[in-house]
Amino acid sequence: MPGTNLTREEARARAELLRVDSYDIDLDLGSAREGGTFRSTTVVRFSATTPGADTFIDLVAPGVEEITLNGAALDPASFADSRIPLPGLAAENELRVVANCAYTNTGEGLHRFVDPVDGETYLYTQFEVPDARRVFANFEQPDLKAAFTFTVTAPTGWVVVSNSPTPVAVGSGETQVWSFEPTGRISTYITALIAGPYVGVFDAYRNGDQHVPLGVYCRPSLREFLDAEAVFEVTKQGFDYFQEKFDFPYPFPKYDQLFVPEFNAGAMENAGAVTLRDQYVFRSKVTDAAYESRAATILHELAHMWFGDLVTMEWWNDLWLNESFATFAEAVCQAEAPGSKWPHSWTTFANQMKTWAYRQDQLPSTHPIMAEINDLEDVQVNFDGITYAKGASVLKQLVAYVGQDAFFQGVQAYFKRHAWGNTRLSDLLGALEEASGRDLKSWSRAWLETAGINVLRPSIVLNTDGEIESFAVLQEAPALPAGAKGEAVLRPHRIAIGLYELVEGSLVRVERIELDVDGARTEVPQLVGRHRPAVVLLNDDDLSYAKIRLDEDSLAVVTEHLGGFTESLPRALCWASAWDMTRDGELAARDYLALALSGLGRETDIGVVQSVQRQVKLALDAYTDPAWRETGLRQWAAAAEEFLRGAEAGSDHQLAWARTLASVARTDEQLGLLEGLLDGSVELKGLAVDTELRWTLLVRLAATGRAGDDSIAAELERDNTAAGQEHAATCRAARPTAQAKAEAWASVVESDELTNYVQEAVIVGFQQSDQRELLAPYAAKYFAAVKGVWESRSHEISQQIIVGLYPALQVTQETLDATDAWLAAAEPAPALRRQVVESRAGIERALKAQAVDRAAAAS
Repeated sequence: MPGTNLTREEARARAELLRVDSYDIDLDLGSAREGGTFRSTTVVRFSATTPGADTFIDLVAPGVEEITLNGAALDPASFADSRIPLPGLAAENELRVVANCAYTNTGEGLHRFVDPVDGETYLYTQFEVPDARRVFANFEQPDLKAAFTFTVTAPTGWVVVSNSPTPVAVGSGETQVWSFEPTGRISTYITALIAGPYVGVFDAYRNGDQHVPLGVYCRPSLREFLDAEAVFEVTKQGFDYFQEKFDFPYPFPKYDQLFVPEFNAGAMENAGAVTLRDQYVFRSKVTDAAYESRAATILHELAHMWFGDLVTMEWWNDLWLNESFATFAEAVCQAEAPGSKWPHSWTTFANQMKTWAYRQDQLPSTHPIMAEINDLEDVQVNFDGITYAKGASVLKQLVAYVGQDAFFQGVQAYFKRHAWGNTRLSDLLGALEEASGRDLKSWSRAWLETAGINVLRPSIVLNTDGEIESFAVLQEAPALPAGAKGEAVLRPHRIAIGLYELVEGSLVRVERIELDVDGARTEVPQLVGRHRPAVVLLNDDDLSYAKIRLDEDSLAVVTEHLGGFTESLPRALCWASAWDMTRDGELAARDYLALALSGLGRETDIGVVQSVQRQVKLALDAYTDPAWRETGLRQWAAAAEEFLRGAEAGSDHQLAWARTLASVARTDEQLGLLEGLLDGSVELKGLAVDTELRWTLLVRLAATGRAGDDSIAAELERDNTAAGQEHAATCRAARPTAQAKAEAWASVVESDELTNYVQEAVIVGFQQSDQRELLAPYAAKYFAAVKGVWESRSHEISQQIIVGLYPALQVTQETLDATDAWLAAAEPAPALRRQVVESRAGIERALKAQAVDRAAAAS
């Protein structure tokens, strides 16, 4: 996006020049129901270390009416490329900017949404990374903190929420005015404004003399589904846990959580006014994994109130630390907080976060955890599996390395020392070194400044009596992917080794050893002389970040008894290892399917079940020999129906298998079952065919040609909500006709009228894995259009298109060649190049996996 970038050097120079004291921001949202633009008036007071110097302030707006610096009018025409030049600064400065800013439908800046249920308008802001400038003029970088005072004019009867407590509205006409108190010193990207006829539920967190007002909000059309008490319960557990572990009271005057429509991320840590995607207000039955995921998000954002909001990174190269800490904090809180419903959270972490991290770390775009962020475009594509999941995995290992008590003692010192300020990684590491007495510099170099994954394997030699004669942990550093920067390195690992025996068909841990692994070979003398157990599991308890491989004997036992582990975490580790082997071409995709068919029946953790279900579908679609693919899909569909019919009535497993069958049903009988469930002529005891499941069934029926426009329209009439309109868009795009694909493509690529959520829904419907031939012509169209999309759309919208419409289903050498030709000719911007190169890597990996699967059939 030309004209909206900011480099690190520009930010550093501006931070050295300026100290920002305060912003007074007056927003007139009185005409929000009509859309268009709104009047934004900003008065910012700041000092300059070098009087007479020049700088600039950031703004993205259709127009500027007034610029006044220290009483002197500046030409509004000087506003260009998202910047207002500020020449000849004084030691103390006051700037006034009056602009006409635009509402968006992209989830960036001030997003405007009209609910089809009540026709009302709902607004919310989303500013991370650089989008506060879409709402008011500001110095858009995290280390120029200030106090913010918002004054908002909005329609009478609306609810207006910001970082400070909501004041009493003044006025009796068509609009009213809300005048908020100043915030503490915070960064621009965590300021917030949410406005509209939202409804709220209220409570308070009390701890001795401490009283923190709590609010949970949503649209009225979702109020009947809002389980506010469950949200408050998790929130209060988080307050208790974090305040104890951080030894620092919650730093803001209140804590609101607002479920908002068409939100691009999971949630956003606006200080005291967290926004969350309103899909977390569940309209239909979901599995416990969904409730666990929501709780994790709630705790993640709450942890940010300290780590990110109270103490903030100096520049975006430490974004990883911000997100990794919150990701680690959410998991450890769920695992340890008294009363937590999800004490198995480390299983979920291993199953989901680690899998995300391992995938990201094997892409050509892999990078050190502490990435080099040269500008805003760099950071906008860096909200990835390394920043969140690998970073959190490494923090978990750091906790094991220094000890949890020392870790939190260091964190406590860090908060006290840097409250309301900005920091670098060295500030946290220094505090942890002081608390633990360990030198973390070499640890930091090995783990934070290098890319790639290590592989750990056991080396076991037995004597003639079956006793262990020697045991070592072997560490490998596979070469980084082609195009990745840096070199592969061996690292220090803190791991546990679990020894498991088969006891009446169950795998029970009989011994655990914890040790440090360093270098290519680490001897484990503690195991010498011991009888060889049935299974040896490296990295038991998932302390470190590494790919794990089983020895041949252990693999044989696990393949037959994977569901036999009595605890969920070792099962998750073995499932993850098998999936990783499949992606790496060490296990044929058809063998992964066989493992799933034999093991899922005994898997009790619903989160693991759902992850494996998704992975099996991906393996069948991308990693199997195309000549065998349909056979595998039919096996999977038949198994899904069998598991569905055999599941306990009303259970999470029943729902998960119903959704799986709906994603893969292919025979007339299976599709007839979906039709029967949808029209009510077939009932399965305990299965609630509710609103969301109905749409899931209909998408598959539309994609297979069993449901057309009339069926989609009828279902939309039943559910004419925002979610219903999105589902209908998916169904229409999924229809197996050339006309449906052309209409979907045109609506996304050739028009910019779709909202972010409807566009995403269309893309999901367009890319149907059973429609490869129908989609083949769009590969060339993609490469013809993608650069123009990048140059003309916002970051979120363009990323949806670039990644979502890449011809990922065309797993051929021709797709690789076309991608390479485009990369050579188009001279794409680095952020655009990264997205396309990452998509290309999926094709390359799939081709290799297909060759392995083909060879397995011949052997």
